[in-house]
Amino acid sequence: MFRRFLFLLLIPIVIPAAAQNTYKADDIPSALKNRSNAVIRDMETVVDMRAPDNVSIKVRQAVTVLNKNGDSRAELVLFYNKNNSIKSIKGIIYDTQGKPISKFNQSNFTDESAISDFSLFEDDRVKHFKPAVTEYPYTIVYEYELKNKQNLIIPDWYASPSPDVSVEKNSYRFLCLPGDKLHIKTYNYPGETKETKEEKLLSYSWEMTNIPSFQTEPYAPSPENYLTRVKIAPEKFSYYAFSGNYNNWNDLGKWIYTDLLSKRQNLTPETVQMVKSLVDGVNDPKEKAKKIYAYMQEKTRYVSVQIGIGGFQPISATEVDRMGYGDCKGLVNYMQSLLKAADIYSEYCIVYAGNQKRGLDPDFASMNQANHIILCVPFERDTTWLECTSQTVPFGFLGDFTDDRTVLACTERGGKLLHTPVLPATENKTIRMASLNIDNEGNIKGNMLTRFEGAEYDNCEGLISDSPEERVKSLKSKYDLDNIEFEKITFNQIKTSKPATTECLDLSIKSYVPQTQSRAYLVLNAFNKVKNINEVTNRIRPVVINRGFTELDTIQYTLPENFKIESEMENIQIKNDFGSFVVKTTLTGKLLTYIRYFLLKEGNYPPERYKDLVDFISRVRRYDQSKAIFRLN
Repeated sequence: MFRRFLFLLLIPIVIPAAAQNTYKADDIPSALKNRSNAVIRDMETVVDMRAPDNVSIKVRQAVTVLNKNGDSRAELVLFYNKNNSIKSIKGIIYDTQGKPISKFNQSNFTDESAISDFSLFEDDRVKHFKPAVTEYPYTIVYEYELKNKQNLIIPDWYASPSPDVSVEKNSYRFLCLPGDKLHIKTYNYPGETKETKEEKLLSYSWEMTNIPSFQTEPYAPSPENYLTRVKIAPEKFSYYAFSGNYNNWNDLGKWIYTDLLSKRQNLTPETVQMVKSLVDGVNDPKEKAKKIYAYMQEKTRYVSVQIGIGGFQPISATEVDRMGYGDCKGLVNYMQSLLKAADIYSEYCIVYAGNQKRGLDPDFASMNQANHIILCVPFERDTTWLECTSQTVPFGFLGDFTDDRTVLACTERGGKLLHTPVLPATENKTIRMASLNIDNEGNIKGNMLTRFEGAEYDNCEGLISDSPEERVKSLKSKYDLDNIEFEKITFNQIKTSKPATTECLDLSIKSYVPQTQSRAYLVLNAFNKVKNINEVTNRIRPVVINRGFTELDTIQYTLPENFKIESEMENIQIKNDFGSFVVKTTLTGKLLTYIRYFLLKEGNYPPERYKDLVDFISRVRRYDQSKAIFRLN
């Protein structure tokens, strides 16, 4: 991963203890208390960039905590290292009437290493303060100053930090010299940027007041799409021992390649010769790359290394080759160097990774929009993308960690924006076939084979790597059926660019078919019921189905001799903008076959369509609970 961006979001907890303001909880407008766990009473953030290597960040904020759920909003966590220091911290805690309870300073903070569990080298430390207050409401006031010896990363300013926190007032000022050139972009800001010019100083400012907390909504877009925020990127920058300037993604990508990568890609003559021998006799460049990728996966493992130029520069390819490990930067750089030894061109790409799709802003270049590195290999007939941090992911498959988003390719000629492959709903498939026998007591025994493809393939990796005991526990949680037991569990993986995992289970379910003296009741859909989604009144946000999927279940039940169907079973067909749902049930002798098809499409819809989505999912869930009723002879 990229280095943890120190103070990436200017949304912490801090403000001045103004003598005229006692911060009485009763003074908070009722509209700001509604659905809120905490209220930011007043916040001021001032970023002062007097030089590229001398940036001060002063934050002052008062936050009133209304209940226990808001306690986390009163905590302050500050990361620091040799390039980013904490100059001062102080604060006061007030009771509900606005009377001071206690004061604190830097000595009251815990101070410890911030090395991640998955990181081998990291030079961050963290200071943390958590107030010990149990009577609500209370108000905590912080004031702190940070000193940064760099301006490549200017923290984004957010007017509101989270859904459960309302804001009375929040302001942001950015100070620089009149000759400094900046790139500034506001998102969802209702006003205009205020610019004040003085003889030796240039000031930009933004302010928001009376922002209510808001209800989280299912299937909402990423918060980046609707929160009010400001991004600033100075044209001329300094970072550790590096300096440069950029106006756009092309400039930034070229700097990354020239200054951070190009001198880190040398391999020893022995390794270069090994690569040439490895692909000797292979004519297809893609097959060559596939062999090299398999070699890289077998030789290396992922270890986070967050030192040197703030974690943005990879360790050299020679070091990865020698030690056998690296982080995403190091492993991608190593793979790119191995491909270069075989005369195969590739591109080092920065990306924001995570299950929620989030791409780089095409219109605003900055260094703090990504958290991961992947590799793009443009062949003559197609383009292959490589995830280099996993020892098991198939060649050419990215999965839902980095699919369908804008990334920056860093090349010798400059940076260029690319888009990673989309995993459409028709390829994110779960295909299940089960053959189950029902005995006279209503117990079930049989086998089930399930194939997972596309984004669903990713979901099996953790299960496969589990211990046998944990695997059984995970499967019981996954299928969530009382009395389910697994006699045999096997997995098989097809590791192509469109991979698949097959899960084979021999299983039994005691008392699955409950009986009375005269009837038996069988829930036809045993394994794959859709989950309900909550209704939301007065929805505000658009409806975003982030990633679609397809499910096809075929379950064959062999019925006992004394079961006789009581009524004809209903076949269902629903089709709308969100997807399709089809159920077909047939009975041939004592063989009952249940077929279920469910398609949910990815897409964006206006807020008023949410009730239609709720209705669709509710209907699917209702039919997922359908029972076949039998008379007992």
